Amino acid sequence: MELHNLTPAKGAIGRKKKRLGRGQGSTDGGTASRGHKGAQSRSGYSQKAGFEGGQMPLQRRMPKIGFTNFSRLEYTALNLGKVQELIDKYGLTEITVDGLREKGLLGKRDLVKILSTGELKTKVNVSVHGISESAKAKIEGLGGSVTIVKK
Repeated sequence: MELHNLTPAKGAIGRKKKRLGRGQGSTDGGTASRGHKGAQSRSGYSQKAGFEGGQMPLQRRMPKIGFTNFSRLEYTALNLGKVQELIDKYGLTEITVDGLREKGLLGKRDLVKILSTGELKTKVNVSVHGISESAKAKIEGLGGSVTIVKK
């Protein structure tokens, strides 16, 4: 192998770029296929995202409806039936946010709220972000305790 027969690896060089603006006889000389005048004919031109040539852009033509409350809190619902399943599966006596995260049942910033759907048969101490009144009554009825954790 010598210098005169070195070539790039196969596929390393893409399709050759068309050489624009190389004289009138080349078909793409003169204005280099950019047309005459206007922003698109000049160097450094870049179009804004969503620009439609002066026509009213799509995002402005669409009706604006609704409202997104930026301070809304989304809770992950945990029914008492699911709590009983966790107790049976892992032998827990206490349900905590950190414990649920360790088991991979919660995301890093998820908030938990216990709801009363399902049946709880075991006494359990619960420490979560929120709980419904009926779920609280069921847990305390079995001798368990409920603690609300700060969000």
